[in-house]
Amino acid sequence: MATLLYKLGRLAFRRRHFAALLWVALLTLAGVGAASAPAAGNTSFSVPGTEAQKAFDLLEQRFPGVSADGATARVVFKAPNGGKMTGRRNKAAVEHTVEELRSGSEVASVADPYTGHAVSKDGTIAYASVHYGVSGMELEDSSRDALKRAAQDARDAGLTVEIGGDALNATPETGSSEVIGIAVAAVVLVITFGSLLAAGLPLLTALIGVGIGVSAVTALAAPLDLGSTTSTLASMIGLAVGIDYALFIVSRYRAELAEGREREEAAGRAVGTAGSAVVFAGLTVVIALVGLSVVNIPTLTKMGVAAAGTVAIAVLIALTLIPALLGYAGRRVRPAGEKSRLLGGGRTPERPARPNMGTRWAGFVVRRPVAVLLLGVVGLSAAAVPAASLELGLPDDGSQPVSTTQRRAYDLLSEGFGPGFNGPLTVVVDAKRSPHPKTAFTEVGDEIKGLKDVVTVTPAAPNKAGDTAMITVVPRSKPSSATTEDLVHAIRDKGADISRDTDARILVTGSTAMNIDVSQKLNDALLPYLALVVGLAFLLLIVVFRSVLVPLKAALGFLLSVLAALGAVVAVFQWGWLSGLMNVEQTGPVMSMMPIFMVGVVFGLAMDYEVFLVTRMREAHVQGEKPSQAVVTGFRHSARVVTAAAVIMIAVFSGFIGSSESMVKMIGFGLAVAVFFDAFVVRMAIVPAVLALLGKRAWWLPGWLDRALPDVDVEGEGLRAAADPEGQKELVGV
Repeated sequence: MATLLYKLGRLAFRRRHFAALLWVALLTLAGVGAASAPAAGNTSFSVPGTEAQKAFDLLEQRFPGVSADGATARVVFKAPNGGKMTGRRNKAAVEHTVEELRSGSEVASVADPYTGHAVSKDGTIAYASVHYGVSGMELEDSSRDALKRAAQDARDAGLTVEIGGDALNATPETGSSEVIGIAVAAVVLVITFGSLLAAGLPLLTALIGVGIGVSAVTALAAPLDLGSTTSTLASMIGLAVGIDYALFIVSRYRAELAEGREREEAAGRAVGTAGSAVVFAGLTVVIALVGLSVVNIPTLTKMGVAAAGTVAIAVLIALTLIPALLGYAGRRVRPAGEKSRLLGGGRTPERPARPNMGTRWAGFVVRRPVAVLLLGVVGLSAAAVPAASLELGLPDDGSQPVSTTQRRAYDLLSEGFGPGFNGPLTVVVDAKRSPHPKTAFTEVGDEIKGLKDVVTVTPAAPNKAGDTAMITVVPRSKPSSATTEDLVHAIRDKGADISRDTDARILVTGSTAMNIDVSQKLNDALLPYLALVVGLAFLLLIVVFRSVLVPLKAALGFLLSVLAALGAVVAVFQWGWLSGLMNVEQTGPVMSMMPIFMVGVVFGLAMDYEVFLVTRMREAHVQGEKPSQAVVTGFRHSARVVTAAAVIMIAVFSGFIGSSESMVKMIGFGLAVAVFFDAFVVRMAIVPAVLALLGKRAWWLPGWLDRALPDVDVEGEGLRAAADPEGQKELVGV
């Protein structure tokens, strides 16, 4: 591996014009594809195998005139100054709005509030339901504009009007904090390298990689049904790992220069050693992201694959474009320890250089491994305590910022019709095999009326064939409450009893039931996913480190950091701690996809730091150093760079906390906290403490396994032992 990448690095350094033109051409091609592609909308959401999805599919078959997944809107009206919606003037304004809404080309139906019993008991609030024949992703902008114009006309007539539903869902905005994250990354790189040029290379290559990845996602959004969140998450992860991977290559290049190697040789050795670590670190991230497909939720699979593609691009850029740009930079990228004149370079030090911070910290940990280990484990365990109260759910309009019309419409409906009105349940009765369908429809409705937490049960609405009916059930509690979830299970349990008596099949669906099913499916998939990802990466790390205990320690440390990060997410987004600082306007259940997505991403990123830090330790150990001294050597060479990489990644992820999309905000916060815990507590404290305690046993590998494993030579031992002529030029002047 190291020898192959060494040759690739030297080739890219020599053929820098070709390498640079290739990546510029790819960026241009992806940009043109993105510019000519239709904008990403709201991806269609399906969860194969769940009862809610089966009911959606059945509705599409039995009610051909109704689009079960079509976009919906609720135009909510409130009378001014305590008036009534039944007043002549207010009623005329609403009826005019309803007629205006019906004129839309994509509108399937509009329910008049006065004929559809959609006026609150006190008469102050009413709503009109609008159903479209296409999904929210396919809805034309002209239809959204028409919806907004109709609402504005009613406002001009003196009514308070807000619009709920998914018809107005917009592309999330990340805000200026994303730019601040990149600016922080730039400052950290300048401090790390002491050179503006060296600091600019990782930023430039990361932006190129993200540009290619996100442009490709945008270009493929329509044919692959990719939502806007997919590109946001791909850019978040791609930017973070892109900077980190380039940072490690440039840092190793400068270290090779400091040892006296010529620049082409230094580039080859940097790619051969640090590049090997980049490849395996990138593989763990890709495995974790692609592994999300085992959950069998198409949206989650697409998000994972898109992010994995961006990571793969970041790896390829680090291996080829970075050495090419180093060739262009020439002597302007200085050896490690030298600063540019602009940043104070060229001054003669007044006293001998002291051991760096990494060396001093590693020495401290090696002297007191038990205390450091206990402090790290206890601290992370305390942070993980809130995770025991984790509640999962999917967002609805109630989780939107109060500044949005969707949230205001949600609140008005809760005020006028009760909190459960925002999450009605749709009960589908399939009586095709029942000898008495009408009797089955009536029995189902009567049984549901007798259940707790039910406010309203509408009469069964059969299809034209008379073999299937829909019943709408309005719960007493809000959609995301545990009481509503219990009601869904109660209806399904009651449906099983009715099925035995009537031969009719009862299915519960709707957005609330779908959210409940998704949460359950994600919970069920978490352990198998964790076993798959950790298992594959464990085997990969055995090959990299040629050790059993080091990969085991890496996996256990990851579990600690991810549980602590989940605890922080629960504390902020569910309990409301520091919610004002994080601009969390509405606390509630944690996003159902959050734990499994965070497990995948954080595991890959955690293994990044494990690979980069421990390969330097193993490199020193292979060269004959004692285990404790190898730990100190690894920190002397890698701690500064790993710290910079972690700070950069935290800054990039924190930049997405400013997003208007609650899922992006939550993932940005969770990943930033997880990287902090994993990099500074697990990798910088627990890992050296454990290795110091294990000593030589850390690098133990059964003989039969040692013979069976391929020798990937991540440390570059083959480069040092090679007898090629170029290898003899190690100490020529620069």
